[in-house]
Amino acid sequence: MEIQKLLKKYVPMTETAFYILLSLTEPRHGYGIIKHVEEITAGRLVLGSGTIYGTLTKMQKDGVITVFADEQRKTVYEITDAGKQLMRAEIARIKEVHRNAIANEGEFR
Repeated sequence: MEIQKLLKKYVPMTETAFYILLSLTEPRHGYGIIKHVEEITAGRLVLGSGTIYGTLTKMQKDGVITVFADEQRKTVYEITDAGKQLMRAEIARIKEVHRNAIANEGEFR
């Protein structure tokens, strides 16, 4: 899928999609993704296997991640270059949201 279509489809990302891709700074199994997300969100976000595997399947179909089997024939997920482009776009968007939130939070006290 071309990058413009991917950007339209994925940005802004759901929190689930964002944290799944954020976990793929290295190839991981599904369970490894679940544990990593739980760890980096200090337990705030616990992804269920139904949620994660549905999202991973969609991402694979769209070319955002690739899937392969490791030595133990476990499924391993890896982000593609297109997935990295998506993350760069989403991180830039989140930085803008963060800047605007900080600049204006005093208005809501």
